[in-house]
Amino acid sequence: MKKFFYTVIMAIVAITMLDSCLGKSVEDEYKNWRESNDEWYQRQKESGQYTVLTAPWDQSATTLIRWHNDTMQTKDNLKPFITSTIDVKYKLSLYNGTAVDSSYNNSSPADSVFRTKLNGTVEGWMIALTRMHVGDSCTVIVPYQQGYGSSKMSDLLVPYSTLVFGVKLIDIYKYKAN
Repeated sequence: MKKFFYTVIMAIVAITMLDSCLGKSVEDEYKNWRESNDEWYQRQKESGQYTVLTAPWDQSATTLIRWHNDTMQTKDNLKPFITSTIDVKYKLSLYNGTAVDSSYNNSSPADSVFRTKLNGTVEGWMIALTRMHVGDSCTVIVPYQQGYGSSKMSDLLVPYSTLVFGVKLIDIYKYKAN
């Protein structure tokens, strides 16, 4: 029985290795997609419509943001820490406009609200949302390096995808002011 088990395991390993040798790598398979995402992100960065945010913990990690509200009206509101639990409303699409996800289908914890621990999200969200105040509405563009990188998350969310979020910071969950 042990011999059979080890033979099956070895066969699986051999097939996996052969498949990776004969097949394209993820990088090769998504080369054109990655280049299109890179080019689009660079055009947005150079357009002057977005502010480039750099992560304080990694100077090479950037995200683009554009505020849609008067920030003077929200400047005294709370800002989340990376460790905060936040309530947001968001729509996620790819650079080409393909809709991927939305909180507007949620009914819990409240209508259209998504609640998450900020440090449990992609790095691009941590960079952008720690600069937002409660009440701010923004477009946030997350390059794949600060998103899901070379990982495939779904049929729509393939490797090297630039993430485009329409996001509103609703609240910082259970924050109590002194």
